[in-house]
Amino acid sequence: MKRVRLPLIALMAAGALALSACSSDGSDTAAPETDTDVTFEEGTTMAELNEAGTITIGTKFDQPLFGLNGLDGPEGFDVEIGKIIAANLGIAEENIEWVEAVSANREPFIENGEVDIVIATYTINDARKEVISFAGPYYMAGQSILVLADNDDISSEEDLVGQPVCSVTGSTPAEKLAEIGAEPVLTDTYSNCLEPLRNGAVVAVSTDNVILAGLAAQNEGEFKVVGEPFTDEPYGIGLALDDTDFRMWINDVLEASYEDGSYEEAWNATAGTILPFVEPPTPDRY
Repeated sequence: MKRVRLPLIALMAAGALALSACSSDGSDTAAPETDTDVTFEEGTTMAELNEAGTITIGTKFDQPLFGLNGLDGPEGFDVEIGKIIAANLGIAEENIEWVEAVSANREPFIENGEVDIVIATYTINDARKEVISFAGPYYMAGQSILVLADNDDISSEEDLVGQPVCSVTGSTPAEKLAEIGAEPVLTDTYSNCLEPLRNGAVVAVSTDNVILAGLAAQNEGEFKVVGEPFTDEPYGIGLALDDTDFRMWINDVLEASYEDGSYEEAWNATAGTILPFVEPPTPDRY
């Protein structure tokens, strides 16, 4: 299956336009209350982070609603989930170090210790679980299709067969495109797919429906999401392989956020400005 990589210079220009088009999702989230009295068993990752008073989190910087680098720093639903985890570690929002994690560098960042966790529209799958661990899932997305607003020729994944379709290197959507017989055109961020879509170099962009909804909302009137989702994409929180205590603790935090309303509050203030709220999935305690 032919894979095409878009020229870097053109992609950088497209990305700059997309990121400058909208620097905020319009949300106004209250910072989670930091648990200053929390204690952890000595030797655990939780104890180390609590003692350090800081955490490094990898997230997307170009995905409206979930992870976008706005005027005041990263914002979106994934960012809010990161703040909830940090608060439960006794770490205030201002002591989080945010690092841009594109699809291709998420596992290396975790393996090399460059980040403590990754929350970046990160689909859990068995191949990734061979090199890192996942807490969650905390959200269930599905792969869909973004086209120009006046395109009525594409309505499902079947219409992508033999067609150039933009996606991101190292992503599960890119793998799925090759599997169904499309011609993947690969770049590093989804915002860099928009200019090729505008100029006809590709007929569509394909990734998770929530990501596409954010891009469409950010560029109102230019694009539309078509068809039904044709995969299940369980979003998880990536962390070091075999750090079972930390993984189980994050799962506890996620479940507590479902119960105390902080999860739904985070959703409504970010992705929920465009997308309906759905009950979160139960974390997989493998």
